[in-house]
Amino acid sequence: MKHQIALAQVYPKLGDLDANFQMFREKIRIAINQKAELIVFPELGLTGYFLRDMVSSVALKTRSKMFKELLNLSQKISICFGFVEETDSVEFFNSAAYLEKGELVHLHRKVYLPTYGMFDEQRYFSCGKAIRSFQTRFGKIAILICEDLWHPTSVQIAVQDGAQWILSLSSSPGRGVGKGDHLYSTQMWEAMNRFYAGLYGVYQVYVNRAGVEEGVNFWGGSEVINPKGQVMAKAPYFEEDLLKVELDEGEVRRSRVMSPLIRDENLDLVIYELTRIRNESTGSQSKPRRKSSRSIPQRRNSKNRI
Repeated sequence: MKHQIALAQVYPKLGDLDANFQMFREKIRIAINQKAELIVFPELGLTGYFLRDMVSSVALKTRSKMFKELLNLSQKISICFGFVEETDSVEFFNSAAYLEKGELVHLHRKVYLPTYGMFDEQRYFSCGKAIRSFQTRFGKIAILICEDLWHPTSVQIAVQDGAQWILSLSSSPGRGVGKGDHLYSTQMWEAMNRFYAGLYGVYQVYVNRAGVEEGVNFWGGSEVINPKGQVMAKAPYFEEDLLKVELDEGEVRRSRVMSPLIRDENLDLVIYELTRIRNESTGSQSKPRRKSSRSIPQRRNSKNRI
């Protein structure tokens, strides 16, 4: 089965919820008119990125009026978007919501919050504690937010949990000097997107924002990479765009038949060795036992493979 999706490469106004929400409405209206079934907005697309002390002022609870209006719009088109989430315990998260048929299907809280270079997210946000795939009308999907993808274990967890599409929401600024007329950050993202998609046999749906904020330029370049690691469609650099792409569910199956790497992953070995490394690095006394053969990781039998 084939599906039409739209990538909303937008230029949000920093801290202006009302203006950005109006922009969301307009992009959603256009996507519906273009017969798209899903629209994906970038990381913090509803608020802008360099919020700092504005975080608490632009945060939304999932029962807020604005959130409910988006839920209502999701009756016509599935919606994935980035925003600042506030919990009842007054914690703030850099989050992404997936809405479908009037329901909040999934909420991903950014796990890895960067604190290097120009980034200072841990000062303002709490860290997410989970990576999950979830069922949609398109199959199983996972959401990762920007820095999450710079940690390959995030993608590994998502695909082992069944994800066939990775929705990758980003607010990536231009950083560093790359080859030719490209930025280093652009080159790295494009290399990662192709690698993850081709290695794991997933659709990599990368949605980055555009525009200038606090003197920093966001490079855009949103793209969809198919499960063979090939570019299907790409938005322009630095400019706003609404990119429509058709995804074929059968491509995931064909890729994984040809290269069954997910099936052959030895999760017992991974868990065992990571536990050993953690214990040795923390000086834990509860190290894995080696006396019994049952303590040694074995390959999963076929009935447990994904």
